[in-house]
Amino acid sequence: MKMKTIFLIPLLLLTLSLGVFAKLKVVTTLPDLAVLVAAVGKDKVDVFSIAKGYQDPHFVDPKPSYILKLQSADICFKIGLGLELWLDPLITGARNAKLQIVDCSRGVPILEVPASVDRSMGDIHAYGNPHIWLDPGNGKIMLDTIAATLSRKDPANAAFYEANRVSYQMRLDSALAAWQEKLRPFAGAKVVTYHNSWPYFSKRFALQVIGYVEPKPGIPPSPSHLNGLATLMKREGVGLILMEPYFSEKDPNLVARLAGAKVLKLASSVGAFKGAEDYLSLFDYNVNLLAGALKGKEGKP
Repeated sequence: MKMKTIFLIPLLLLTLSLGVFAKLKVVTTLPDLAVLVAAVGKDKVDVFSIAKGYQDPHFVDPKPSYILKLQSADICFKIGLGLELWLDPLITGARNAKLQIVDCSRGVPILEVPASVDRSMGDIHAYGNPHIWLDPGNGKIMLDTIAATLSRKDPANAAFYEANRVSYQMRLDSALAAWQEKLRPFAGAKVVTYHNSWPYFSKRFALQVIGYVEPKPGIPPSPSHLNGLATLMKREGVGLILMEPYFSEKDPNLVARLAGAKVLKLASSVGAFKGAEDYLSLFDYNVNLLAGALKGKEGKP
């Protein structure tokens, strides 16, 4: 009996130590959420993002490896607002009863919530525009949600998560002030975008989006639409078309030639381009690129 006890004690201690030091397994839909989770959780979390920064977040091809990640995950953070319709089949396939799904749009002021929805409106989001992460102010709100979730799941490290949240939000506040100062000379600048990805970004940095290469979300443009858009740009003095990395440049380049404008590819998500590998550098990249483009005649109000 004593011999059994001697062997059981180390096994018990090993089991307890694994429980104490086990990392929370977290899956996120977007890399933007992954870097925010990593900023709060640091070495207490193991984070995997399903989508990559260069992909269209509306359309992600399901893979068995994603289901395997969700099978072993403790938490899945998503943007919500109908952005990740591809996520539900993956969660169903994972059959993970302990998986906590967290909607990071909670508490975020949502823009462009339609009064009603019908098919004539294109691929419009019934709950409002989901590109919330492109306003760093919303990033602060998402950090609140992330820290609260990690703390509830791992209360022993709640103070650790809270301290990291506060620290990162302070860095974000400081960076936001610098970004706004850099773009302040161009407040009111008029731009055109390919897809309606930028309302949160444009509101935060005082840009006016006056038109879209897509006539409606997800609807390919006709030649008459492109010609009309070029005419509008010339009339309004717009010299800049902003676009995401995952769309074809063919139509924006055509409009730019007709309007005497130029096309600027911005990072619509973390990891879209080299130099935009985390949440802070995402805005560094976009703000610096945009400020440089707006210094000439193009895009000035």
